[in-house]
Amino acid sequence: MTTRLTLFVCGSLTAALLATAGCNPPGATTPAKGDTASAAAKTYVAPGEKDEYYLFYSGGHSGQVYVAGLPSMRHISTIPVFAPYPATGYGFDEESRAMLGRFTWGDVHHPGLSQTEGKYDGRWLFVNDNANNRIARVDLRDFKTRQILGPIPNSSGNHGSSFVTENSEYVLVATRFSVPLPKGRYADLSTYKTEFNGMVSGIKVDPTSGEMTVGWQILTPPFNWDLGSTGKGPSSGWAFWTSYNSEMEHETLEATSTQGERDYAAIVNWRAAEQAVKDGKATMMDGVPVIDPAKVPGVLYFLPVPKSPHGIDTDPSGRWIAASGKLQPVTSVFDFEKIKKAIADKTFDGEVRGVPVIKHAAVIEGEVPVGLGPLHTQYDGKGNAYTSLYVESAVARWSLPPWNDAQKKDLNTVISDKIPVHFNIGHLVIGGSDTKAPYGQYLVAMNKLSKGRHLSVGPSQPESSQLIDISGSKMTMLYEAYTEPEPHFAQILKADAIAPIEVYPKAENTNPQAVWEASQAGVTRSGNKVSVKMVAIRSRFVPDKIEVNVGDEITIHVTNVEQTTDMIHGLGIVEHDMNVVVDPGETKTVKFTATRAGVFPFYCTNFCSALHQEMQGYLAVKP
Repeated sequence: MTTRLTLFVCGSLTAALLATAGCNPPGATTPAKGDTASAAAKTYVAPGEKDEYYLFYSGGHSGQVYVAGLPSMRHISTIPVFAPYPATGYGFDEESRAMLGRFTWGDVHHPGLSQTEGKYDGRWLFVNDNANNRIARVDLRDFKTRQILGPIPNSSGNHGSSFVTENSEYVLVATRFSVPLPKGRYADLSTYKTEFNGMVSGIKVDPTSGEMTVGWQILTPPFNWDLGSTGKGPSSGWAFWTSYNSEMEHETLEATSTQGERDYAAIVNWRAAEQAVKDGKATMMDGVPVIDPAKVPGVLYFLPVPKSPHGIDTDPSGRWIAASGKLQPVTSVFDFEKIKKAIADKTFDGEVRGVPVIKHAAVIEGEVPVGLGPLHTQYDGKGNAYTSLYVESAVARWSLPPWNDAQKKDLNTVISDKIPVHFNIGHLVIGGSDTKAPYGQYLVAMNKLSKGRHLSVGPSQPESSQLIDISGSKMTMLYEAYTEPEPHFAQILKADAIAPIEVYPKAENTNPQAVWEASQAGVTRSGNKVSVKMVAIRSRFVPDKIEVNVGDEITIHVTNVEQTTDMIHGLGIVEHDMNVVVDPGETKTVKFTATRAGVFPFYCTNFCSALHQEMQGYLAVKP
């Protein structure tokens, strides 16, 4: 594509991006009336029956993760991660408050499931915080956040994550924003190209506990890194990210960052990065080993990709890599076997800051004309790829290589189907697409706008998620649901891949403040520090009277001694902004200072029995 043609296409598509926000695409997304019953039957989960899959949505700026079932699309629960959530008492007890640190919100974009041998293993779900440079781990044994790591040193805008390697050795992260490094150093914005840097990080995961630490980092030019994926098979040990703003501009990016013909993808050899640290080839920065790829050849390469990309996705075989740029109407397919050969033969086309640029023509397999505004690609494990088309508000299905001679001459012929969605699709997800063995039954389209397809709820509109059956020769729209703001990506996990606990066994509660009998409960004082060991059981608190003085520091350790499913208790203290929810067999701790005299009721906030209303007590604060 010539530069003139590229600029024409980019200009046309930029205009289309702006124009389509207020119009509807051609076509309809609802089944024909004769197909309605069939579509309904495919999504119907009868009362008492259960879904086949879990759907884990990122919650965007809500800071949470939403859990739905497939195919019903019914919301099941919310997992609080980066923001307080009174419904489960998250952010009120001492443990979750400590995890949240000084932040009260996060921006969750891309959940990633843990893997073993390139397949989901059902242990953990990792999610990123774009706003505050953090990453969290949710334990799927109890669907609770168990660790928040960060802010990650030398990293700003943790957007390009969470991408999990084949055996969960690492969760890989790339920066959206570039800043002067080390953090805290000032540089004028006019020096952006020389004084600012991005970063790619390997977050090491303990194979037993899941505990995360920063393993290594690779310094990059000040590109804006976007989405990525990890390799498998022939690409095992490698990872890939797309970037926009290869122009390295810092203002009015909608114009200045779209001038070049292509942007760059990062081709990262993470095993080589790991080895470089072991060999002492990294420099410590803010306590983390940082690799300069100009000084350590072999860890980082750049590859030209379509302009303004939002995704790069490795297929289940690990050989084919699809990258799309929303300002070019094609999805580029690269052959990793050719990439390895180009690296070995040093088939490069210059360098950027000492990092080789792989020659595009040497590794491209073909550019599939999928349609307008391509963003992300998923795979069904049956040789098909599915690309979201933001401008067209559609999903295109096309065949992966190897292509025959006729297909190579006309890549339009590899496109087998296209289905419209409502409206302005961003991400899409197929179960297991990022593994060696996708499920290939359903696709969920996550659309940025819902365009009045629901009962009006005022100016703040929900987003639309649409369930599409991809099991047949043609894609079929099945169902539509609406989500809290603002899902970006999701993961789909088979329901039988995990067996979550519903009660914490008493034998596993090692909290030294736990008490299991009323006779063990009570109030003790040491100076102005008051400690309460409390039992919660249907339908009372023991003790149900706590007497303190103004100025006392009060610590309450409450143990839910129930060992029965769904017997959850809550402790809410009136006018004290305090609510902690305790699951069966769990102990939680709350701490506060008595600042004013009076008698304040406390009560169980979570319905637990016929005598739930009677489950109360008093905090009596003496002047």
